[in-house]
Amino acid sequence: MATVELKNMKKIYEGGVLAVDNASFTVNDKEFIVLVGPSGCGKSTTLRMVAGLEEITSGELYIDGKLMNDVAPKDRDIAMVFQNYALYPHMTVYENMAFGLKIRKFPKKEVIDRVQEAARILDIEELLERKPKALSGGQRQRVAVGRAIVRKPKVFLFDEPLSNLDAKLRVQMRAELSSLHTRLQATIVYVTHDQVEAMTMGDRIVVLKDGYIQQIGSPLEMYNKPINRFVAGFIGSPPMNILQAMIKEDKGKIAADEGDFQIVLSPQLADTVRSYVGKTTLFGIRPEDLIISEKAVEGETFTAKVEVVEPLGAEILLYVSTTQHPSIIVRIPPHFVFHVGDSVHLRPALEKINFFDLETEKAVV
Repeated sequence: MATVELKNMKKIYEGGVLAVDNASFTVNDKEFIVLVGPSGCGKSTTLRMVAGLEEITSGELYIDGKLMNDVAPKDRDIAMVFQNYALYPHMTVYENMAFGLKIRKFPKKEVIDRVQEAARILDIEELLERKPKALSGGQRQRVAVGRAIVRKPKVFLFDEPLSNLDAKLRVQMRAELSSLHTRLQATIVYVTHDQVEAMTMGDRIVVLKDGYIQQIGSPLEMYNKPINRFVAGFIGSPPMNILQAMIKEDKGKIAADEGDFQIVLSPQLADTVRSYVGKTTLFGIRPEDLIISEKAVEGETFTAKVEVVEPLGAEILLYVSTTQHPSIIVRIPPHFVFHVGDSVHLRPALEKINFFDLETEKAVV
């Protein structure tokens, strides 16, 4: 396999539309890296520049240490799997998987061996004589992946490959692609708008917004220490709760004052936000880090009203409100029983609180 290195890559379309600006990161050999962000953030454009399907306006792209800016897609030794599968409808599964090898004039026996090997890996051996119209969505996706595998490329590129599948099949295919990565020891660049896919599949995640890279890191780094408000709200399902809170100091203790309540901060957290005393900040807390308390405790808990109860089997989501914040999400175990209109006492886990600057929306560290 190989490394992929992007250096200050930029894409500007006709009319001056900036799609990607200053994209710089390295995909290590055998790494599974995920580009994630909302629609229009530049993730697919970035992938297409790596593939050679989009011209690079400026910057440099290296694959395995070689400059690729002016190298044709067919000579980059990459294989791409698209959202719509892009299978030839008049060809059988075998013919679809073998097509790329045949036009490169691989020996017939090697074509057969490679297709059969990929079919075994993907468990589609019994489908080789079928045509795409006789396949389910999941089977078509496996064929598209198999067509990439037979190439044995240096780099696999996936452009939202699971978007057209139903929820249950997406979960199954996520696991299968992760397992495939482990078996092939492949270098993979994977694009998705689904942050759950990013969290569960990637060794590292690249979060983009409006053409700019916001943060690069492991899934847990993104989840626990988001670099700004956007990443905090985008990574995680449900997203992090973001409340406005004034930082106050009284009798040597520093607290976050939301308006309806105050939470006294731990000494370590107090030191982090000490420079914000007298200022309003953004107070971030994950839904599972709001812990049910049997009673109200001044400086430790706050009381909210239950607006919506969503039982999900293994957990319950409560949507609660305070005077200042009409929608705060709480994730709790299924043995709790709450109804709309109930009051609930919540204790934020102090070590899990994130603060963000109100103006720049960057993390306070």
